Amino acid sequence: MKSILHRYRFLLYTIILIFISQVITAADGKMPAISGIRLEFILFALTLMGVAVFHHKTMYVALSGLAAILIAKYVFTDFSVTEHLLGTATKEGEWRILLNLLGLLFGFAILAEHFKESRLPELLPNYLPSGWKGGFILLFFIMVLSSFLDNIAAAMIGGTIAMVVFKGKVHIGFLAAIVAASNAGGAGSVVGDTTTTLMWIDGVNPLHVLHAFVASFAALAVFGVVGAIQQDRYQPIIASSSKDVRVDWGRIGIVFMILVFAIVTNWALDFPAAGVWIGIIIGGFFRKTPWHEMKNAWMGTVFLMALVTCASLMPVDELPPASAWTAFALGFVSAVFDNIPLTKLCLEQGGYDWGMLAYTVGFGGSMIWFGSSAGVALSNLYPETKNTVNYIKKGWHVALAYVVGFFVLFFTLGWQPHAPHKDKGNTENILIEEEIRTAPASH
Repeated sequence: MKSILHRYRFLLYTIILIFISQVITAADGKMPAISGIRLEFILFALTLMGVAVFHHKTMYVALSGLAAILIAKYVFTDFSVTEHLLGTATKEGEWRILLNLLGLLFGFAILAEHFKESRLPELLPNYLPSGWKGGFILLFFIMVLSSFLDNIAAAMIGGTIAMVVFKGKVHIGFLAAIVAASNAGGAGSVVGDTTTTLMWIDGVNPLHVLHAFVASFAALAVFGVVGAIQQDRYQPIIASSSKDVRVDWGRIGIVFMILVFAIVTNWALDFPAAGVWIGIIIGGFFRKTPWHEMKNAWMGTVFLMALVTCASLMPVDELPPASAWTAFALGFVSAVFDNIPLTKLCLEQGGYDWGMLAYTVGFGGSMIWFGSSAGVALSNLYPETKNTVNYIKKGWHVALAYVVGFFVLFFTLGWQPHAPHKDKGNTENILIEEEIRTAPASH
């Protein structure tokens, strides 16, 4: 009996979630709620709990949760999955985000393998400082890289380098630091993270997110030092003993080309995945493409897409009034909830300090491995990161770094809210603008 339950535990998990969605009767055709909490949120919370507990089968848990939420939507509301994905005349669909995410996760897995096969990472231990300083420099490099690249690419390149320089023995605390570095670097750049790119496209001045780097560098001083010391004690950097390492500069050229195309299509089309695959296809004419990496990445990719879709189905229609403390709380929310819909809501609401918000929703996802696409991508290289309890326990310094970074920014530059940047043509917005202009600086 026990073996049967073990074998079919995820089918049972799905049935339980569906059963919960069915046994509660709807009132007046509306989604039912328990103690004021709507059923979708309960199912999503159970899904996240399942991810934490069944960390070896996260994809199946996420798909089970998605199935249960969709069934609840269809049973109790007039939900249309077609409209949700493709959009309507008044609302943009989710297809662009999901397709872009699919392309980036698979594409950057191939890019990371090109980089590894170039053998350049084998030479890096000879140039990095010994001791924990070498690990810290690597994290700083990842942070700089992610300021002009997608954070997934920065995490994958950083993870590939770490695998080589530490001879495959990478501490989970250092892996959490890699995720944190990739998200910290993108916080102050409108081309470094999806959330800041959304702000830019929506009309936020790129200079208004730049001061997020104040918080990012303060956070780096915490997670960078602690993570590097953890790694040095676990496995120090070992200089390469090989004298005849020949770098395949052709593959390095392909990596560079893919990154350039990603930046260009992100700027021109808001679709960096298109540039990634253009670069991969062109590179295939010069070097053999490591297509086998897609096999290694597909489960993590499906998991994240299912989780992002679950998050997009949540009826989050409004947020508390814009304030520094709302932004601070949203950082913790983004550790378990997709930061893209959160950012969209904040943009519609207006009145935020966009640099502070960029840091909180961007860096906040680093606190749990599935809280950001960079963490999920890195888990394809290091499956041990999927143990949520170990990730939080050994990567505790990331949460501490988040808090330190926030308060350093708050006490140095204060809360600098911007008036709603969209002209909605109503008196309320004019009054808000006047109130923000005349309000004293908060420190």
